[in-house]
Amino acid sequence: MKLSDLRPTPGSKRRPKRVGRGNASGHGTSATRGGKGQTARTGYRIPPGFEGGQTPLWKRTPKRGFKNALRRSYVPINIGQLEERFGDGTEVTAQLLAEQGLIKKSESVKILGDGMLSKKLIVHAHRFSQSAREKILAAGGQAIELEPRPSPASVEAEARASEAPKKSGKAAGPQEKQTEQVSSEVPTKSKKKAAVKKSETEK
Repeated sequence: MKLSDLRPTPGSKRRPKRVGRGNASGHGTSATRGGKGQTARTGYRIPPGFEGGQTPLWKRTPKRGFKNALRRSYVPINIGQLEERFGDGTEVTAQLLAEQGLIKKSESVKILGDGMLSKKLIVHAHRFSQSAREKILAAGGQAIELEPRPSPASVEAEARASEAPKKSGKAAGPQEKQTEQVSSEVPTKSKKKAAVKKSETEK
């Protein structure tokens, strides 16, 4: 094979479209740009949510309430579910509930009092309703309350606070040390007066 024998792959090279060369070609006048004005210019882009100048939908819809970033959510589990899933004397923990598929490992648990409990269970949970606690204790078990898991927003806030430099414990820089040294060397007016009085008394 010679260099003179090389040819581009069929279909890879195409003639450019000739626009604005008369209406007989079908691509004259507006030159495939549709119309005049802003839409015919290079780089034109419709902003997302733009509706031609009228009030867009995201502004027309009412906004109420807010989403609390520090809110803690709990997965509800009823006493009846513990009765069905676990045997007498079982120590029910969050890890055990996750293994049973009742919660995820990162979720907090709240035990509710729907159903009956006849087994003696030691239940570890982040929250208990009053009726659930009474039923667990009445069956001879224990209701151990865990500390609630922190919300993702509070974890981020704590991380930012730890990364921020502490103003109170900030070490003095070279400029601050230099100013302190200069101020200690320059005598004040009160020191000058005291030195003059001392020399007069000695005389």
